[in-house]
Amino acid sequence: MALLLQRPAARIALAIFFSCAGLLHFIFPQQYAGAMPPWLPAHAALVLVSGVCELAGGIGLLVPQLRRAAGIGLLLLCVAVWPANLQMLMSALAADKAMWIVVLLTLRLPLQIPLMLWIWYASRR
Repeated sequence: MALLLQRPAARIALAIFFSCAGLLHFIFPQQYAGAMPPWLPAHAALVLVSGVCELAGGIGLLVPQLRRAAGIGLLLLCVAVWPANLQMLMSALAADKAMWIVVLLTLRLPLQIPLMLWIWYASRR
């Protein structure tokens, strides 16, 4: 954990995390589209856009000239995808999914805050 507190390590870890997450949007687009709130239009397009944003943000963290913009973009992305995270929980509850799934999806919601703090920390000079 102490290693992640060092900015270079935090940047690399976040770059890997968001780049992998972005790639998964292209590998399993139906999974992501199924997590979208029903009130949002164009689920397939939004999945691809969010995947591109995650990839760009992850890579951008590694480029000093883009680091701050990438951090701001990833922070905004975290806010933008929060409704999908909530929708996943609501869908799991409605489908009477296993309790461990509900617990993980419940924990995911407040964990956005430390993730956002980590992004902010890693994207500073």
